[in-house]
Amino acid sequence: MYNVQEIRADFPILSRKINGKPLVYLDNGASAQKPQVVIDAVNRAYAEEYSNVHRGLHTLSNISTEKYEGVRSTIARFLNAGSEDHIVMNSGTTEGINMVAYSWAMPRFEKGDEIVLSAMEHHANIVPWHFLRERQGAVLKWVDIADDGSLDAQSVIDAIGPKTKLVAITQTSNVLGTVVDVKAICRAAHEKGVPVLVDGSQGSVHMPVDLQDIDCDFYAITGHKLYGPSGSGAIYIKPERMAEMRPFLGGGDMIKEVHRDQIIYNDPPMKFEAGTPGIVQQIGLGVALEYLMDIGMDQIAAHEASLRDYARQKFEGLNWLQVQGMSEDKAAIFSFTLAGAAHPHDISTILDKKGIAVRAGHHCAGPLMDHLGVTATCRASFGMYNTLEEVDKLVDGLELCRDLLG
Repeated sequence: MYNVQEIRADFPILSRKINGKPLVYLDNGASAQKPQVVIDAVNRAYAEEYSNVHRGLHTLSNISTEKYEGVRSTIARFLNAGSEDHIVMNSGTTEGINMVAYSWAMPRFEKGDEIVLSAMEHHANIVPWHFLRERQGAVLKWVDIADDGSLDAQSVIDAIGPKTKLVAITQTSNVLGTVVDVKAICRAAHEKGVPVLVDGSQGSVHMPVDLQDIDCDFYAITGHKLYGPSGSGAIYIKPERMAEMRPFLGGGDMIKEVHRDQIIYNDPPMKFEAGTPGIVQQIGLGVALEYLMDIGMDQIAAHEASLRDYARQKFEGLNWLQVQGMSEDKAAIFSFTLAGAAHPHDISTILDKKGIAVRAGHHCAGPLMDHLGVTATCRASFGMYNTLEEVDKLVDGLELCRDLLG
């Protein structure tokens, strides 16, 4: 039985007040709060167990190494990745996608080769491909969304042509909440011999993920959105893609031997993990993922679906609220503006006075803002600990914004 009040009790920050009001935290799309078990694990790792990993033979190094490497298998279980050897640990999705761009794509792309993208990608899944456009003449091929914010998988599949070298697609939009049928895209792309990278930063938070079923070539996650520490994350890479990749960064751990005139690289995934990693951050991420799996991603998804449906119902009754993207299949993420000249920054500021935290801006999705014809929106993004009562508080806050700014 999903008990949201018991879950809320696990997150100490949710008991604080902002501007004298109980905190209503609706900025989970940017970064989620941390349960006490993650905070305790981070504190313990620094206070009682800290040492560098892999090369030490003393007790503390062994403890740190065992805990750090244990996270790799935890991530593999969380994503049903098949093997921990397919998991490269890093600081998050941005680093993961940049690694794919440099290590896999750059040696393979020639002038005119194409990357298929949707118009609702996050900048982390756009800017690295612009590097290829600027430096090697790659072509970014954009697929637009429908009027309701949905993305037809077939439109992505139809964009794949003879010069397409990669499809890079989000599983869930961080602005609209739109859920994409990435499995269908992967299946069709592979039939055409084209690999697929999936940005799982939002998808992995809001739904169960089965990478053996999706069958993508790359899948990136970010720890701080998964209720873990900032600076943590990973990317899943199919072994055949790993075999095609050159090292991303050079330094410790990614080598076996270094001589004056020779270097022997380590085996994957270590080949792609240079230098001292984010040891404590990754340990915290492992605890966060265990916490999520203990509750059950199916149950979390069901709870968030109830929040989405309730919020959708409430918003549909507000004819002065302009919600961007109301596709049938979406996560509990809503971007909106008020009718008239009210700026999203002003809306966010007024809501903050009521203790309600939402995000205002372009949400690192410039091409989507251009497509929608706006420069910015407010975004309320719900998480596992949010409640129906908090939806009501948001609506009350928005009505106040209308009265003050209308």
